[in-house]
Amino acid sequence: MAEESLFTALVTAENAWLATLVAAGIAPRAAAADLGTLTGDADIADIAAGAEADGNPVTGLVGLLRDRAGAATARWLHRGLTSQDVLDTALMLCLRDAVAALAGALDQQVHALIGLTERHRATPMLTRTLTQPALPGTAARKFANWLAGILDAIDTLKALPARPVSAGGAAGTLAATTELAGSAEAALALAAAWADKLGLAQAFPWHTTRAVITRTGDALVGCCDAWGHIANDIAAGVRAGELAEGSGGGSSTMPHKSNPVLTVLLRRTALTAPHLGATLHAASAASVDERADGGWHAEWATLRTLVRRTLVAASQATELLSGLRVDTARATTHQREAQGIYAEQQTMAGLTGRTPAAQYLGATDVLVDLVLQRARNHLKEAQ
Repeated sequence: MAEESLFTALVTAENAWLATLVAAGIAPRAAAADLGTLTGDADIADIAAGAEADGNPVTGLVGLLRDRAGAATARWLHRGLTSQDVLDTALMLCLRDAVAALAGALDQQVHALIGLTERHRATPMLTRTLTQPALPGTAARKFANWLAGILDAIDTLKALPARPVSAGGAAGTLAATTELAGSAEAALALAAAWADKLGLAQAFPWHTTRAVITRTGDALVGCCDAWGHIANDIAAGVRAGELAEGSGGGSSTMPHKSNPVLTVLLRRTALTAPHLGATLHAASAASVDERADGGWHAEWATLRTLVRRTLVAASQATELLSGLRVDTARATTHQREAQGIYAEQQTMAGLTGRTPAAQYLGATDVLVDLVLQRARNHLKEAQ
């Protein structure tokens, strides 16, 4: 989601549309050109500055391309499109890459959590509810719970529809494209060819129907929620001396400290991501008529920030889980010394008349196995 990436995606979208017009025989072969050779990163500052005057960066980009292209090319580039088509399509190109990177990071976390769960199948770890000692437990059950949260986030990400092109024209009616192509059916075919050329999905015009943005935002926030839960548990485990990061951060004044920096940074993202997701929903709700007057514009920086923070958090979560250390002796001691954690077992034994079992772990092993099997099934499908 860097400026350079979005700029490149904008040019890519324009380039693919021009090539589509030429391939369809609408624009002459003399109009064909590689628009990517006409621009560079040095143009970004001017395009960004112009976006303030024009309300979006596409108007300035199209002007720049027409100034630098030959007359035959200048006449045909951007014909049939509107600014929002190009910017929304460019955002989809960026999101496609971002979601792919995020999916890869989540799979790494699944591998890490499977390893943690299997290694600590028998490690005692006290369960706590409302901050207080609750029942006997295992580290494996805690890690399997984290793993289930990551798998839930993956399911939400996988359920996202394919990233679509935005091809609606000035008012979402494909009027100009229909004039160019000669019929409504030919206009739709042209939009479909553009989507294929970009590797995006075909779609009904969605200028003011923003579910593709809000659903993506929700999926990203869901990932951050899962990492926030993990980070909160690790923070509590660090406080108890049961868990530690692979390599903690230092302190400027206290040399004895090994701060759980990755944990803290994950909590930061988990706390701020929902507000960004809410802004995307507010922007969607502000859509009006056939082109939004501010709601669309509110998405750009919000989406960029949410995506970037999510991908950074994904990297941090992978590093944290891959290096997490468990103090089995401390965890065992805490469970052994906790008061009252067998009271429920004694009550249940009195109700059933059965002798209390040596351990009071219920269906822990079965629950752990179910989550591990779900994780393995996901990895097999992802191959």
